[in-house]
Amino acid sequence: MNRKILASENLQIRRFFNLDTRAYEEGALSSKVKELLGLVASLVLMCDDCITYHVIRCVEEGVSDEEFFDAFNVSLVVGGSITIPHLRRAVERLEECRNLSKRDRSPRR
Repeated sequence: MNRKILASENLQIRRFFNLDTRAYEEGALSSKVKELLGLVASLVLMCDDCITYHVIRCVEEGVSDEEFFDAFNVSLVVGGSITIPHLRRAVERLEECRNLSKRDRSPRR
């Protein structure tokens, strides 16, 4: 879908997409920390698509379950109890990612 959106050649949209991508690159903070920040913000903003994206990226960046749950706690404290349904979905996405990862590592017959 991003390719279709970017194919519109709209300069402002292209600039925003570039800004969003570059914000998560290594800098004073690692990409791993930045993705955790994105996950916390997504949970507080209650954006399920964003949560899914950042859970996947966090897994790719090597975030441990302990780190995930520490970030989930920050989200809950900042966002309050209204974020609990989104926290549940985040944990479901994390379990799906971990299960896919296990399945991909298992020997094929």
